[in-house]
Amino acid sequence: MNESKLRRELESRLQKPGRAFTYDRKNESLRIENEETGKGIDVALSGIVAKWHVQKDKAIDEVVYYVENALEVMGKEQKVSGSEKKIYPVIRSTSFPIESEDGIRFMTDDHTAETRIFYALDLGNTYRILDEQWIQKEGLEPKEIQEIARFNVRSLPANMKKDTVAGNDFYFLNTNDGYDASRILNEKFLQEMAETVEGDMAVAVPHQDVLIIADIRNETGYDILAQMTMSFFTTGNVPITALSFIYENGKLEPIFILGKNRKMDQ
Repeated sequence: MNESKLRRELESRLQKPGRAFTYDRKNESLRIENEETGKGIDVALSGIVAKWHVQKDKAIDEVVYYVENALEVMGKEQKVSGSEKKIYPVIRSTSFPIESEDGIRFMTDDHTAETRIFYALDLGNTYRILDEQWIQKEGLEPKEIQEIARFNVRSLPANMKKDTVAGNDFYFLNTNDGYDASRILNEKFLQEMAETVEGDMAVAVPHQDVLIIADIRNETGYDILAQMTMSFFTTGNVPITALSFIYENGKLEPIFILGKNRKMDQ
């Protein structure tokens, strides 16, 4: 599989009346657009090719599913008012665009040096990120959205699976509801985990559909966490960061794990 073959496969599977495809050779991306509205999705092909070598056709199936749902949502009008229970925070990398293709700024908040908080309206199989214009149009205040989203994320289940490697405990949250990484904003949950951790507590959100909490009890644990986080980062649909965070005194501090059992604060 290469970018050219992937492009043809996606065009074949996503072909429908009223859709146009544009290939950006320089950036190796494919745009799928609604010809009537001009709205569409840009898909980076190189990352999907890398995933295909690990996941095979599952990688393509996921992209097709995502694009189909996203394009369907773009064709409908959504309301925030009256849908407050469906507003959630979503974590993204600080490199993620802070405005739409139309130049409309998304509603965001600072989080860490590596991550930023966005806000989204859940639409079932997908969600739409809230922008400032949309919120203002419906007469809502950013602070109100922030409070609602934080409350809603605290209501999400946080059942974690545990794995022990080389004397270190690793906990994984992977419900695939689109908000696994968002649980990092549930302060009560993090504090409860901190009370059970015997060593250093590290937290990672390599992509939007996983949250890792590590109980690091020896130096080898840091190397294992680094390898684990990078693996998730390279295979996730929405990568966030390959760095991990130390959780201490209610704060998250990014750390570089240098290998050979060494770590360094950012």
